[in-house]
Amino acid sequence: MPELRDDLGHLVRVPDRVRRVVSIVPSLTEAVAVTAPGLLVGATDWCTHPPDLDVVRVRGTKNPDLARIVALRPDLVLANFEENREPDLEALRAAGLAVWVTAPHTLPQAISSLERMLTACGCAARPAWLEAAERAWRPQHVGERRRAFVPIWRRPWMALGRDTFAGDVLARLGVDHVYADAAERYPKVTLADARARRPDLVVLPDEPYVFTPETDLRWFAGWGVPVAFVSGRHLTWYGPSLAEARKVLTRQLAAAFPAPA
Repeated sequence: MPELRDDLGHLVRVPDRVRRVVSIVPSLTEAVAVTAPGLLVGATDWCTHPPDLDVVRVRGTKNPDLARIVALRPDLVLANFEENREPDLEALRAAGLAVWVTAPHTLPQAISSLERMLTACGCAARPAWLEAAERAWRPQHVGERRRAFVPIWRRPWMALGRDTFAGDVLARLGVDHVYADAAERYPKVTLADARARRPDLVVLPDEPYVFTPETDLRWFAGWGVPVAFVSGRHLTWYGPSLAEARKVLTRQLAAAFPAPA
């Protein structure tokens, strides 16, 4: 039984052949389902990709049904250091399950993390979508840089702060966010303070909080800056969506800025 280390340095004892995997992270669910169909036996209620995924559901990322996960007898449980709660992961380990935790903060780290995770799952060949993602995110000239306010929650307002994967993705598209110097990764903020930081743009993803034009444009009506509504899956997930994320996000960000007459 090989012993591998996950992103946090935990020693994970993985069977010689992994046959059953439970994922409690939507992006990791998609990565495994696309790469090795049939390997997944359980996933959260929030694991929406692929759309036709037919596995046992184990509730959410923050409140997984631990008894149901244990009953599925997985060879490996896939988790993430900020999506999932450490007490839940410790409980799964105490039940004798191997738990693999991912923790990428940058896009290159995400590519490496995914490759190592898939290897732990027994996927010997590097999948085509991972190759495509790496090609898509090769450094490119992005032109004029903009500063954005990027909330990720409302009631209370929370925003991208320091050292986040989504912040790194935006930076590679020429968008720096105004709370990059925050002490926390997802600080609680006020709209007054965010506006005082003089952003050039507001970026509103549709997850983890579902910001929509119908309900949320009103908060920024007097700011005098464009508002871009973007795909949260393409901004925050690391998995097969990375292969198209650059094009999708670039188009959505550009839509906030009217073309010159």
